[in-house]
Amino acid sequence: MFEAVERVSSIFREPFMNAAMSVESVPILFALMLGSVGALAPCQFSGNLSAITLYGSKSINKGVSWSETLFYTLGKVVAFTGLGAIVWLLGQEFQRELTLYFPWIRRLLGPMLIVIGLYMVGVFKLRGNLFLWKQKKHKQNGGKWGAFMLGFSFSLGFCPTMFLLFFMLLMPLTLSTSYGAVLPGVFAIGTAIPFLIVILAIWYLGSGSSVIKRGRKIGKIIQYSAGVFMILLGVLDMLTFW
Repeated sequence: MFEAVERVSSIFREPFMNAAMSVESVPILFALMLGSVGALAPCQFSGNLSAITLYGSKSINKGVSWSETLFYTLGKVVAFTGLGAIVWLLGQEFQRELTLYFPWIRRLLGPMLIVIGLYMVGVFKLRGNLFLWKQKKHKQNGGKWGAFMLGFSFSLGFCPTMFLLFFMLLMPLTLSTSYGAVLPGVFAIGTAIPFLIVILAIWYLGSGSSVIKRGRKIGKIIQYSAGVFMILLGVLDMLTFW
């Protein structure tokens, strides 16, 4: 299953990879373009699609929450910057040891998507930090924290493609550039580009769009449909990476 997904993914990644290599002399742009290539890698694509489904449907129902969008992206920035800092501090040997754990971490994403999907369709309620659909003011911080943790956890899903992009192409440049410390964060923003494009599109359409108005009228149906899609995506993810 993974090989089939990887073949399809490589077709879409190729133009972005060519664009990245063309700006290799500009480290900031190179990091951003490598991140956009990573967004299409099998291990990151399902995470991006999940975030788009989750926060896209929520934005249609409730309006765009820029704080949650920011914290989701910040979670990705912290995750990749932290990985870069670990490699910088502990060296290449630890990098090889660290990557042994990534396949196991990646396998947690599928069950996580299923749990979120079951929550969205109303199978159970959560009393913890995952306040994805609450409007009460005293739970706003929980929504931000939940968005941050989703962005952070989705970023830890590594596969051979992400290993090549981050550790083999980005990290040598990070270690050899005077401002290399910012490059993993820029890479992280690149991996969030599909998610940000969808959120910006929903914001641009705004409340005046008939699609948005209709979506808010049938909010429960959209939430339920998004939950079912998340469950199916989680099952597919497990078939691919388990």
